[in-house]
Amino acid sequence: MGVKDFLVQVFTWWNGATVGTRFYTWRKGVRVGEDDQGNVYYRNRDGSRRWVIYNGYAEASRIPPGWHGWMHYRTDAPPTEQDYQPHSWEKPHEENRTGTPGAHFPPGSLYHPQPREVARPACESWRPDGA
Repeated sequence: MGVKDFLVQVFTWWNGATVGTRFYTWRKGVRVGEDDQGNVYYRNRDGSRRWVIYNGYAEASRIPPGWHGWMHYRTDAPPTEQDYQPHSWEKPHEENRTGTPGAHFPPGSLYHPQPREVARPACESWRPDGA
């Protein structure tokens, strides 16, 4: 680990784990497993607390569905101890593209690539002269 990597971990919480989290994990953590993105999952010795150390940028949506269920106490067995198969409707992780050129712009948005046609008014304005 270089000086830059060390300083990033000391002064930022969104890049991996902080020094405090690493110390707590070293003292009380039991490694449970790792997902395909390199995120590592831990629990304390009595199993009452669970946490993840992200591989890189800390974004909660990067937790796969099987690990998400374990992290939120919906199942007692982590995916490493059971044969978890994702449902057909569960999609793989996709990075949050908000603020990038690949962001989603709904129809009617000023930034949508194909602007919506101007709608004609549903009624006409009343004029006192009847014209």
